[in-house]
Amino acid sequence: MTDVKSQMTNNTFNRITLIVLDGAGIGAMPDAPAWGDAGSDTFGHICESRQLHLPNLQGLGLGNIRPLSGVPANANPRGGYGKCGLKSNGKDTTTGHWEMAGIILERAFPTYPNGFPPSVIDEFIAKTRVPGILGNIPASGTEIIKELGEEHVKTKKPIVYTSGDSVFQIAAHEEVFGLDRLYKISEIARDMLRGEHEVGRVIARPFLGDTGSFYRTENRHDYAVPPPRKNLLPLLSDNGLDVISIGKIASIYDSAGVTQELVAKNNQQSMDQTIAALCDDTRGLIFSNFVDFDMLYGHRRDTEGYARALEDFDARWPEIEAAMRDDDLLMITADHGNDPTYRGTDHTREYAPLIVFGNKAKANVNLGTRESLSDIGKTIAENFGLNLHAGASFLNDLIQ
Repeated sequence: MTDVKSQMTNNTFNRITLIVLDGAGIGAMPDAPAWGDAGSDTFGHICESRQLHLPNLQGLGLGNIRPLSGVPANANPRGGYGKCGLKSNGKDTTTGHWEMAGIILERAFPTYPNGFPPSVIDEFIAKTRVPGILGNIPASGTEIIKELGEEHVKTKKPIVYTSGDSVFQIAAHEEVFGLDRLYKISEIARDMLRGEHEVGRVIARPFLGDTGSFYRTENRHDYAVPPPRKNLLPLLSDNGLDVISIGKIASIYDSAGVTQELVAKNNQQSMDQTIAALCDDTRGLIFSNFVDFDMLYGHRRDTEGYARALEDFDARWPEIEAAMRDDDLLMITADHGNDPTYRGTDHTREYAPLIVFGNKAKANVNLGTRESLSDIGKTIAENFGLNLHAGASFLNDLIQ
C-alpha cells in the first residue's frame, strides 16, 4: 500500500468534499426522449415556479451553468461551474453515484413496470417465510401504505413494490411486523436477487401509524449491489486516505472503501454531519448525499417543497464555507434528475450541475459540459496522485 498522505504537493488539495444534491438535475440530456423524459428540467422548472432566494449558489456560479429564471449569471463567480452528462445506461441513484466513482454501466439494472414475475415473488415468500405479500406493483411509497397499510396490519403480509427505478422495496409496520424482521427479509431479498433480476437496490421502507394516518419513518435502509472493487472509494482508502461517507453513501457502495460512516437521514442531518466532518482532522474524501430533494420532493412531485429545500441548503452554505480549511476543495453535483413538475413520479434523465469551490482554487472557471460524472472521480483521484481508469480530470483547470 502506498501512503499518499506524505506525497501531497503545493498544487493539490489535501481534502475534497463531494456533495450530491440527490435528484437535482439541470436540464434534459440529448437522449432524454429515449427515456421518456423529453423536456424534463429539475432546476429550471423549480426556478420558473417562483422567485428562489439562492444568493450563495448564485455567487458560486449556479446561474453561469445555463440560464435559470431568477438566478442570473454572475460576472465574477467565486467557483468553477459546468455540468456533467450521465454516460451510463440508467438514471437512478446507484448508476449516478457509481459513475462518479469511475464505474460506467453499459447494461442498465432491470426495472419492473408490471411488477415482479411470479418466480421472484414465490422465492421471496418461501425464503422469508412470510404468509404472502401485498402489492407487487410500481407505486409511490406514501400512496401504497395508504392503500395497503390496513391490510398489512391485519395480515402481516409485507408490502412489496417498485418504481421506475431498479428497486425492490419492502414496506412494513415497525410495531406490527418488527423493524429487525423487516431488515432481515430485506437482506434475504438482496441475496436472492442476482443474475437476471439483480436490481440496483433492495430498500426496507418501515412505517408507523394507524389506518388513515400511516407515515414512513426515517429507519429506511438500502441494500445495494456490491460495486466492482475498482472504483474511487477503495482506491483512496487502500492508499491511506480517509473516505468519510454521510447519509446513504455507504449503502450505495455496500461500504466498500468507506473508512467512516456518519449517519444522516435527512438534509439537515446531512448538513450537520458534513460540517462536523469538515471540522475534523482528516485527509482524503468527504462524500455526502442530501436525500430529501429526491425522496421527499422529487418523487412526490412537490415543487414548492423542493424550492424551500434548495433555499435551506443555500442558507446554510456559509456554515460549510466557515468549516473549510484553506487546502479544502468542495464539489456540488447530482446523480440524476427528478423534476417535480414532470409527469409520473420517477427520475428524469438530465445533466447534473457541477460547482467547484476552494479558497486556493481558481474562481470563475467554466468547466463546460462534461461527458461523464466520472470526470469528478478522475479529478479527485488525480489530486491525490492516483489513477482512476474512467473519466477526464479537470484538476489542472482549478489550480492557480
